[in-house]
Amino acid sequence: MRIIKAAVLVAAGAMLSWTPARADTVPEFRGNDTGGIIAYELAHRVDARQLAVDHCASYGKVAKFLAVDAQYGGYVSFACRWVPYGASNQPLRTLY
Repeated sequence: MRIIKAAVLVAAGAMLSWTPARADTVPEFRGNDTGGIIAYELAHRVDARQLAVDHCASYGKVAKFLAVDAQYGGYVSFACRWVPYGASNQPLRTLY
């Protein structure tokens, strides 16, 4: 019985060691209806402001940028806010 348990543990350990951990995969753009983050590396390649505006406009909101962490691994963060009262313009979604 002990030999079977030991063999099962060895087999399970071998199977787990063959699969990658994938702990270093982070999305370049992540958001929901309250805001989001854009990886700093992506902000160099594309227009980060346009990404945020399009994302917030899909929820009927406007984008407000909060902070920029300008270093490797940093993020550009933004918030999606409701259109202010009295504003005659609605958020527009642009086509690429």
